[in-house]
Amino acid sequence: MKATQDQLLLEVKNLRKFFPIRRGFLQRIVGQVRAVDDVSFFIRPGETFSLVGESGCGKTTTSRCILRAVRPTSGQILFRTGDGRVVDVAALSADELKPLRREMQMIFQDPFSSLNPRMTLLDIVGEPLLVNGMTDRAARTERVAELLKLVGLRPEYMRRFPHAFSGGQRQRIGIARALALHPRLVVADEPVSALDVSVQAQILNLMLDLQSELGLTYLFVAHDLSVVKHISERVAVMYVGRLVEMAPTQDLFYTPKHPYTEALLSAVPKPDPRLRSKRIVLQGSVADPANPPSGCYFHPRCRYAADICSRATPTLVELEPGHFVACHRAAELKLTGVV
Repeated sequence: MKATQDQLLLEVKNLRKFFPIRRGFLQRIVGQVRAVDDVSFFIRPGETFSLVGESGCGKTTTSRCILRAVRPTSGQILFRTGDGRVVDVAALSADELKPLRREMQMIFQDPFSSLNPRMTLLDIVGEPLLVNGMTDRAARTERVAELLKLVGLRPEYMRRFPHAFSGGQRQRIGIARALALHPRLVVADEPVSALDVSVQAQILNLMLDLQSELGLTYLFVAHDLSVVKHISERVAVMYVGRLVEMAPTQDLFYTPKHPYTEALLSAVPKPDPRLRSKRIVLQGSVADPANPPSGCYFHPRCRYAADICSRATPTLVELEPGHFVACHRAAELKLTGVV
């Protein structure tokens, strides 16, 4: 992929995460769930890179591997630290990870369960500061007040508990907590999927404003393509643990190269009733990651499948500048994007 290491903040190479399937009294391993299967991508400083796909496709597991919330089975996660070093997050020990936690933070999906109901905003937002050595309570309180103002909340709210806030306000609290330590990479795991549509727009615009003001880099995990189109510079589409397409946002939405991406785009709600009949309904069910089909994982549901699709596994190749696709027939297909 055409990007040198000194231009990148994060580079993921051949990432895999398999979960063992255990059965019987002795809990013997009888198989593996291929949650993430040979995923590679990169993120440049200051950009928003989105991972999209159906529920269970492995996008959240990928983000948790990057943060080392779970240990990858294999692969490399190369991260450029604030002092210019490039470290492999996948190979670090628990002690080596501690100083890196400041530079990689997460915004969680559910603003209701991600905040401790027994803690005030001062304690919630100030906890990362306390853990990382800011023991002066007055300095911590001042920093929490700055963070609350940054995300559009009044500093006097810091003595209140989470139950006193709406879903959108709680997500703002989660964003403030994620920004407390000046991170270089923020992983947003479907941060607006639990919110009302009107509130979603407010949170997305807040994230864009913060990115512009603070120079943040986002890894944005989502399944809503209309949200992804609004916030992303580049998008990668996952299916059953694998990347099937990766491209700049405009290219992917208007000139998709993979049949699965075409099907996802056809499902985006359209205000014109004349266009609703053009939705592509995929036949069959999503492949089982514990027992995936041979060849291309998508071929049992693909209306363009050929004989080679069931025999050979496609690799991610650059079909056009910056546009990568894993499909045997990508060069010959003319697929429909957003109308």
